[in-house]
Amino acid sequence: MTPTLNLTINGVPQQIALDDPRATLLDLLRERIGLTGTKKGCDRGQCGACTVLIDGRRMNACLALALSYDGAEITTVEGLATGETLHPVQAAFIAHDGFQCGYCTPGQIMSAVGLIAEGEAGLDPERIREGMSGNLCRCAAYAGITEAVLEATREMTSATGERESA
Repeated sequence: MTPTLNLTINGVPQQIALDDPRATLLDLLRERIGLTGTKKGCDRGQCGACTVLIDGRRMNACLALALSYDGAEITTVEGLATGETLHPVQAAFIAHDGFQCGYCTPGQIMSAVGLIAEGEAGLDPERIREGMSGNLCRCAAYAGITEAVLEATREMTSATGERESA
């Protein structure tokens, strides 16, 4: 018997027959759905390259058993932009050179989106570095990443009228 998953991926409801009940969400997204923006880095939950949002919360997709998330809403880096308009975090990463080789960038962006949505970013660079510490960048673009998250936090909190916390 082949289990069927009902997922909403980047706003699109999908029914997926799961051939292997041991499949991770990362493998499902990349190999079955064709969303290759989510990267396979360490495959052990240590680098953050595979970070996605599951029901709005940050998760390492390499550690998430796909079958466990039946009915969940999954957001990947491909689902952030609205048409040709980049998400504020994506635009800030470009403006602040928050990447070099780009391999970790999708996971960094998804983690930043989650951090801001959780209300944990604030405007303190140290707080942002702490909140992003599960995402590694081998090129050491951390200064640009931190500045990008600061800018996106300012933009997103002013757009929603929320009080900025330090």
